[in-house]
Amino acid sequence: MTSSLARTTALIVAGALAASAAHAADLGVRAPAPMPYVAPVQPYSFVSEIRIGGSVQDPGSAEGKAPGFSTANVNGEILFAKPVVSLDPFWQAFVPRPTVGGSYNTGGRTSYAYLGGTWSIDLFPETFGRRVFLEGFFGGAAHNGYTGPKSGTPYGFNSLGCSPLFREAAALGFRITPQWSVMATVEHMSNAGLCGENRGLTNFGGKIGYTF
Repeated sequence: MTSSLARTTALIVAGALAASAAHAADLGVRAPAPMPYVAPVQPYSFVSEIRIGGSVQDPGSAEGKAPGFSTANVNGEILFAKPVVSLDPFWQAFVPRPTVGGSYNTGGRTSYAYLGGTWSIDLFPETFGRRVFLEGFFGGAAHNGYTGPKSGTPYGFNSLGCSPLFREAAALGFRITPQWSVMATVEHMSNAGLCGENRGLTNFGGKIGYTF
């Protein structure tokens, strides 16, 4: 008796579900739209993002024009998870991601390593769906370039005055997926007039990034 009742109940439920599905189809109910793109907000590990790329070494300067020298740099960068300083999202947005990186010049000219913070902001998130972003970096860089007097500057080098230098950088980026992004970059290093010489370096390039 109990078994017969269970089978009857199951048949009734299955029939009801089938009828509901058929009714929905008759009404032209569409499948749910795919979820909109959402960029990563909180990284899943201590390392937030890794980046690799390249740049042109200070076009127009001795390091960028010298015949027989390469102007190409190869860069790598690690951005760490943003520390939680405030529970208020507004103030937390001003906290940068700690950043370390380096650039190797393939022509034997100035290479450097840097440390600082990176600030990121989405540009017109409602219009671009949080895919387009702008970044700024500020920190310091240690280099192997020339720091002596301008009169003794070796051929193909800029007179940078001292080491370390201040480093500022900016990037305009596009998120291809929540994990992958591409960026156009510009960076400048100088000593802000604190040393005898201050030719500095200004490099232009691009990077690809992977967010964890």
